[in-house]
Amino acid sequence: VQLQASGGGSVLPGGSLRLSCVASGFTLKDYAIGWFRRAPGKERERVACVSRSDGRTSYADSVKGRFTISRDNARNTVSLEMNSLEPDDTATYYCAAAPECHLSHKYWGQGTLVTVSS
Repeated sequence: VQLQASGGGSVLPGGSLRLSCVASGFTLKDYAIGWFRRAPGKERERVACVSRSDGRTSYADSVKGRFTISRDNARNTVSLEMNSLEPDDTATYYCAAAPECHLSHKYWGQGTLVTVSS
């Protein structure tokens, strides 16, 4: 069972990035998938989650209206589209799987670094 996050990079403020979370060894649609981030000196924060049962999405207030989480079941992938990026979005981003969004995330991928700077 493995998750792999990719798509990070360096962008200017106001720019966009799309992160992808790919699973091997299990089917992502059987889990709720969350995107988390950890910035240096800060606690880990969940920025988005997509429910297993009904596909509902939820977002942290800090990213609401700028980030969009979505599933591509055919590709066994969950993406995080990030727009209007701000320097405060700089962090390592991780995807993780849970039975549902409100439950503990059991499987974690390695992180992908996002840097927003002018």
